[in-house]
Amino acid sequence: MTTSHIPVLLEDTVSVLGLDQDSVVFDCTLGAGGHAKLILKTLGPEGVYVGIDADPTAIAAVTLEGQARIELVNRNFADIADISRDLKIRPTAILADLGWRTEQFEAGARGFSFQKDEPLLMTFGDPATHVFTARDMVNDWREESLADVIYGYGEERFARRIAKAIVKAREEAPIETSKRLAEIVVSAYPAIARRGRIHPATKTFQAIRIAVNDELGALKKLLEDGFDTLEPGGRFAIISFHSLEDRLVKRFFDQKARDQAALKLIKKPIVADEEERKSNPRSRSAKLRVVEKT
Repeated sequence: MTTSHIPVLLEDTVSVLGLDQDSVVFDCTLGAGGHAKLILKTLGPEGVYVGIDADPTAIAAVTLEGQARIELVNRNFADIADISRDLKIRPTAILADLGWRTEQFEAGARGFSFQKDEPLLMTFGDPATHVFTARDMVNDWREESLADVIYGYGEERFARRIAKAIVKAREEAPIETSKRLAEIVVSAYPAIARRGRIHPATKTFQAIRIAVNDELGALKKLLEDGFDTLEPGGRFAIISFHSLEDRLVKRFFDQKARDQAALKLIKKPIVADEEERKSNPRSRSAKLRVVEKT
């Protein structure tokens, strides 16, 4: 059964963007359109909504209505400067929700979920456009490189044990599916550690996915190019879900504030209240940060 995606911090996020009827909003993670639908209720006929998503299934699935001009763009948000030039408009507000929509684990059979037996790809879009896939990583990369990625991007304390188990398993047969990879990771975990709240493969899959899609590189480019593209007085809001992303966002926003190029509108990130955490467990790790370009 497919569970519908619930956007996190919905009201808070749209509120901090400070939108007017004529705002030009670049929603860099269209996803299932949860934030988009509320944003479009704010925009009038002179407003513009640009929904960006690297996953073509998101563009194909979403239906949006409103008075504003609506543009949907199937590109990585790292291309925000090019998108702005192509559309001949500059944003007065930028939003990026870095979380994963539930439907992405259901569609495309790309190996994102360790609970399914799918081809080991983990690419947002067409695998042919990526330098390497998850299958390439686990079958071709050196043990040391795998361990570094799993530890660095997944913050996985058993990274070296997992990398060693992957190399040993591929010597017997190539690792072709997400289910097989998950089984190998679980086998590398100490028995007592397998009883934790999260699945043992969670951090390893996160790390490989980040590497395959160069997610941190894309986020860094979004921050730099997005801020340059943003109109003065415009607001830039990011929702992050793990510490690597949040550190990047925090450091960038802090530096812009020190340079007097931006005003930090909130001292600490906005997090979900108790009611939202209960109704939407994925909101527990969400952090919303926002600055206003001066």
